[in-house]
Amino acid sequence: DGLLVTWLRLDPLDRQEQRLWDVQRLGNLGWANWNLVTGDISWSAQTYAVLGLNAARGPVALAELPALVAPQDSGPLRAAITGLVHHARPFDVPFRMDSPDGVRHLRIVAEAVTEPDGTPAEVHGFVQDLTAQRSAELALVESERAMLLQRGVLQAERALADRLQHALLPLPAGPVRLAGLRVEVAYLPAQSGIQVGGDWFSAIELSDDAALFVVGDVAGHGIGAVATMAQLRFTAKGMVGTGSSLTGALTRLNTLLLHSRDGRSTATMVLARYDPTTRVLAWAQAGHPPPLLVRGGTARFLTRPVGMLLGASATPVFDSAEARLEPGDRLLLFTDGLVERPGEDVHAGFARLADTVRTHGEDSLDTLLGMMLVDEHRDDVCVVDIRLPVE
Repeated sequence: DGLLVTWLRLDPLDRQEQRLWDVQRLGNLGWANWNLVTGDISWSAQTYAVLGLNAARGPVALAELPALVAPQDSGPLRAAITGLVHHARPFDVPFRMDSPDGVRHLRIVAEAVTEPDGTPAEVHGFVQDLTAQRSAELALVESERAMLLQRGVLQAERALADRLQHALLPLPAGPVRLAGLRVEVAYLPAQSGIQVGGDWFSAIELSDDAALFVVGDVAGHGIGAVATMAQLRFTAKGMVGTGSSLTGALTRLNTLLLHSRDGRSTATMVLARYDPTTRVLAWAQAGHPPPLLVRGGTARFLTRPVGMLLGASATPVFDSAEARLEPGDRLLLFTDGLVERPGEDVHAGFARLADTVRTHGEDSLDTLLGMMLVDEHRDDVCVVDIRLPVE
């Protein structure tokens, strides 16, 4: 039927000692004191733990510390101790110690308390285990080195692919005349990322005075995409130039992709052949955005004939369509980078292109691109601008 109440009172000195112990534990360090006059040495318990020594053997004299460290670090530590004892120069010296778990990285920081005449009388300082910190620093350095190496590899690949692309896809200095048409082309690489894409174009005059126009887009980026682009570009020109139909060329190009090295490449394409005698544009497509026709203040996309992207099926079906051009017409063949924006439906991009061209139908291709690409474009952009002059 009684109540027993007990308490333990901690005076400020006890609390201060507890906090000092907590600091040593959290910082993985221990304090040490050497009296140079009396020879007394006192270490905290944490100092023995940091140095990996048995507390039963007692503290080590200041002059004996270099014998505990790795041989390659004993000389700098011995010189620092000499400078402290004789000239009261404080020091902060890193050193290494061998242990069963491997090499440990430590540091010792010390300063002297001097007599009135400047003679060192006492040394106090601390030792700290930096192994975990050093390991983290080394891991960070290795990670940064790997990142820089990877970035260098990617930049080298980008430079190589860029040179290869310019060699395979030279841009004319200005508008050219083909089969009575005024033709202007533009190619803009993506502004984000460091790898080039596989967009390409062809605009050539055939042996029968007709003109061939091609715009294509290989999936992916880098050397592989540029190589596939070159393969498709030159093969398409060769096939149509030697008499193959547009749909027949697409069928053979599809087979070519299916039997490529990896067998996983895909591409979209528009093939168009213009006959200047009839002013008829015959065209076929493989999963590509349709051309945009501007006529008399109106802009409309041509109805796409059947055709799926290249490399997606072993039995694709391709149809062709025709459109008769009239004097003053403007026809745009383009890749999807011109109309696509992140987070936006592609149909909104098509509508924006139609509105822009309808409003500024007489402006140059550079002006049109400036209006369409007001923000950073994340994909390559390729455009072939075809105009039939007014007779």
